[in-house]
Amino acid sequence: MQVLIDAFEAIRDFLELGGPVLRVIAFVILIMWIMILERLIFFGTGLQQIIRDSFEAWEARAERRSWHAHQVRAAIISRAKMAANQSIPMIQTLVALCPLLGLLGTVTGMITVFQVMASAGTGNARSMAAGVSMATVPTMAGMVGALSGVFLVTILTRSARRRIAMLEDDLTMDH
Repeated sequence: MQVLIDAFEAIRDFLELGGPVLRVIAFVILIMWIMILERLIFFGTGLQQIIRDSFEAWEARAERRSWHAHQVRAAIISRAKMAANQSIPMIQTLVALCPLLGLLGTVTGMITVFQVMASAGTGNARSMAAGVSMATVPTMAGMVGALSGVFLVTILTRSARRRIAMLEDDLTMDH
């Protein structure tokens, strides 16, 4: 139990060190990771079922060569593609937002440093150090969040593209 309390206190201290912008960055990263995990789980379960259902719907058709059959095939693929790519643009937006919020944290931290310098002069190193940490910690957090998100959104995008391409290949026009 003490380990959990220590971990909670360490997280609280870290969030206070980075200022209010770090809390926003933490929230954005949390939402981004929830969405990434949802997509990973969906790719393992729900998308597989959608692909199976799509294949079965196509195989149940007696005729596959007419213009109408081509349109039905395109609609089946389109529905599967929409399901596979759902939430990926939002994840990409959150990934892009992380470094921008980190930059906002840098600016607000530097404003704090300049306010300390204006009121206390350059002699108050402790107050200046607090402002500098408030400037650097959000920048680092925003970059770490963006890097982890870029890696996983690339994996998700490639996986979606690959699975839809396999579905397109499986829905043959024979018969």
